Order: sequence, then C-alpha cells, then structure tokens
Amino acid sequence: MGWNPRQIGDLSGRTAVVTGANSGIGRHEAAQLAEHGARVVLAVRDVDSGRAAAEGMKGDVRIAHLDLASLASVRAFADGIEEPVDLLVNNAGLMEPPRYRETVDGHELQFGTNHLGHFALTALLLPRLLQAAAPRVTTVSSIAHFRGNDAVLEGNPPQTYVPGTAYGQSKLANLLFALELQRRADRAGLALTSTAAHPGVASTGLVADPDGLGHNPVVRHVLPILMRVVLPGGAGGARPVLYAATDAAPGTYTGPKGPGEVRGPVGEAKQSRFARDESLAARLWSVSEELTGIPFPVEG
Repeated sequence: MGWNPRQIGDLSGRTAVVTGANSGIGRHEAAQLAEHGARVVLAVRDVDSGRAAAEGMKGDVRIAHLDLASLASVRAFADGIEEPVDLLVNNAGLMEPPRYRETVDGHELQFGTNHLGHFALTALLLPRLLQAAAPRVTTVSSIAHFRGNDAVLEGNPPQTYVPGTAYGQSKLANLLFALELQRRADRAGLALTSTAAHPGVASTGLVADPDGLGHNPVVRHVLPILMRVVLPGGAGGARPVLYAATDAAPGTYTGPKGPGEVRGPVGEAKQSRFARDESLAARLWSVSEELTGIPFPVEG
C-alpha cells in the first residue's frame, strides 16, 4: 500500500503556508494539512478562487494574496505573516507558456514564478520559520527537471526560449534550491528541514491553464479528459509532496515509484546529474540573490 496521508500525525498548533493552494495538488495538500490540525494559509494569486477552495476544507484555513511573479507581492505577503511558520510548501507553478513572457520584475515568467518567487519567499519567511520548533520547507519540482542543464544559470533568456525546456530549467532550479537549502542549514547548525518532491504526472488544472499548455484549445479541452482516464488526480499527485512536507528525511527528494515515476507508491525520486551538482547549486543560489535583490540569511 505504501505511505498515505492518513499517516500524517497531529499538526495542531502548527502553521503551514501553501502556495498555489486554490487548485490542483496544492488544494489537496492544504486540505490534508488542515484536516490534520494545522492552521493553513492558502497563498494564492486569485483570492476569489482561494475562498472557494477554502469553503471545501475542514479546519483552520485562511486566504492571503501572493503573486510569485511580483517580488513586491512576495514582500507584502511575507510582511503579513506575524506568527512562526512551521511548514512552507513551495507548490505553485506555471507550465510552458507558448511565448516568451516576463514577470513584472523583468524575469522570464516560468523561472521568475516557479523559482525566483519561491526563493525570495523562503528567504523572507526564514525568520518566521526559525521561530518554529522544527521548521520544514518543501519545494515542488518535476520529472521535467531532467530537461534542465547548467544553462539554468541564464534564467531562460528570450533568444533561446523553448517552452518545455524553460519549464524544465525552472524545475531543475527548484530542486537545486531545495537541496542547497538543506546543505546551508546543516552548515549553519539550523534546525531546518528542506525537502523536495514531485507529483509524477497528475490530472490537474495545470495542463488546462490558458497561460501555459492550455493556450491550445485542443489541449485545454481534450487532454484533461484523457489524463483523468489514465492518471491520478490532484489527491494522488499531492501524496509525495505531503510525505516530503511531513515525514521525509532532510535533504531528500520524493516522488512516485511506478514506471517512469509517473504514478505509483511514494518513494525516493531520481535526480539528474545537474540536480546533484553542488557547485551548480551554489552558483544558482548566488544568481538568485542577485536577480531578486534579496540576500538569503543562510550563508554558504
């Protein structure tokens, strides 16, 4: 049977922040954490859809606006958190916009949203995380990180933009960040656990997002139907992330263990050689500090 969310312990008295918690696997992650007693902050770009998602959840849930494509929004969100944060789930993501687009700060949209936004959020929330007894940060990557390489340091420039490759680079950045955060926490002697996870391939609204793959009407209307027939839904995709967020050992990467890591029981996920490159991770960390203008308060 393997691990399942029923094995999550009592989270009463703990605060969890989940980005992109209004839909897809993020909504299932937030619902499970709340059901097990956590106070959950749904960090969402669309507050109305966040409220709709919260109505179907049991427990202590609140909604806060967060646009990861805007560093000003990330700062405002972090400034609004006034309590210790026991768990941060860097879950939100954008997948494969057909044309090159930028965040309000001038970064390629996928790299800026999926990686830089979460890098900045984690840095700005670190003081609140370190106020908790046993803080955890879980960052969601993807099997698409295998498309990435050391050009991740370039941040997906417009002259080489290919939607799927750019997505893969952003997901490699997520994994490099999560693993490097654990190394730096260990060197600093911080009681912080950083983990990473990927959902496999889940049937969620991400593939129908008109800002991503769903720009194609056929993809937007037909692919979700086909995926629901053969792939797990948001609850199945959330399982590896919930394990990483609550039970997994520090510095681990979790995913489905079935063929191709598309679906299956929770277990250790495979990492590309670039994901295992500690020098690349350290250089990405420096690049991310420079691009966000936010010095991360955990030294290398």
